[in-house]
Amino acid sequence: MKKIILGVFFILAFGCKTEQPKIASMEEEVKVLASDEFKGRETGTEEEIKAAEYIMGLMTEMGLDPKGHAGTYYQTFTFKPKTDPHQQVGFQETGDSTITGTNVIGFIDNNSSTTVVIGAHYDHLGYGGEGSLYKGEPAVHNGADDNASGVAVLLDLANKIRGTKLSKNYLFIAFSGEEMGLLGSNFFTKNPTLDLDGVSYMLNLDMVGRLREDKTLSVSGTGTSPIWPQVLNASNPGFKLVLKESGVGPSDHTSFYLQDIPVLHFFTGQHEDYHKPSDDAEKLNYEGMRLISSYLLSLVQELDDDEKLTFRKTKNESEEVPRFKVALGVIPDYMFEGKGMRIDGISEDKPAQKAGLQKGDIVVQLGDSTVVDMMSYMRALSAFEPGDTTTVQVLRNDQTLEAPITF
Repeated sequence: MKKIILGVFFILAFGCKTEQPKIASMEEEVKVLASDEFKGRETGTEEEIKAAEYIMGLMTEMGLDPKGHAGTYYQTFTFKPKTDPHQQVGFQETGDSTITGTNVIGFIDNNSSTTVVIGAHYDHLGYGGEGSLYKGEPAVHNGADDNASGVAVLLDLANKIRGTKLSKNYLFIAFSGEEMGLLGSNFFTKNPTLDLDGVSYMLNLDMVGRLREDKTLSVSGTGTSPIWPQVLNASNPGFKLVLKESGVGPSDHTSFYLQDIPVLHFFTGQHEDYHKPSDDAEKLNYEGMRLISSYLLSLVQELDDDEKLTFRKTKNESEEVPRFKVALGVIPDYMFEGKGMRIDGISEDKPAQKAGLQKGDIVVQLGDSTVVDMMSYMRALSAFEPGDTTTVQVLRNDQTLEAPITF
């Protein structure tokens, strides 16, 4: 039955072959990957393997060379899930209670001494579990934005690069195990299928499906090579770029940064459907995804004649994040550049909702602390214990409102 279903998908995706094959559109790819049929693509499940087969079929159709294990497109890794949230997952041989993840890897070999790595994770949360922000009964978390959107842009970019005369080699990786702790990218960088000394830089696409009307695009890792700000701005077709220097973050580029490889992570912002069953295919901005793909093509073309990029270490911003015991129950707008912390979503039955806060409110004060940005908001939050009561001030439609809040 599985082969029949996949056959239908491949027919829909590929259509008739021509001299330059037309692969599936990004809309079609996201619809397949984020379908209930794939049950949220949780790492190690039969449905994740079906997603891997689907991605492999698209890579094969566009003519990418296999660059996984033993002449295949697959690189598998086996691990035992952690039981302690503070322990690190370790890779191991197959055994009882182990899970196997599968990276899918395609390659464009231009016989160059340098290679560009472009990656996106394709796994998601299955029916929810530890990472879910959904409070109802178990339901399929389809992960259209997280991260079928990144995979679709990855494949679109691969097809564009395949049809463009370039000099560097290009390696395209659909990572498994990202949601469980960047496992697929971690494994690849420790067990690479090509020499990492020849990698010039790595581009990571994670949640690029919700480009807003003002075209705000977050790019992290801009401090990992001196050339990044210049080339990003020179190639920019009109995005409102939010540049962040750190090479460390909660996505797969971190694994490459830790190997002294320059990285960039592209992201269109958080939203209320993040890690919920409502992250569905029809909610994506596909025209925005096409704009991002074209932007990345311009970027790699701009850098194609350059030597291997110079690597530079950055401040690890995650080490500066204060630890806190309470939560306001909001989704921050990480793209907001104004003064304060803008709320992009409200969680049900949490302090913010009980205090009457709304999406779009800008928190400017929490207790005695003024809030000017995300870092000052987190510092203010870290001062409170469960059960504490204080006040919060927000800007709403040019009015300053104050409300009592209990953690």
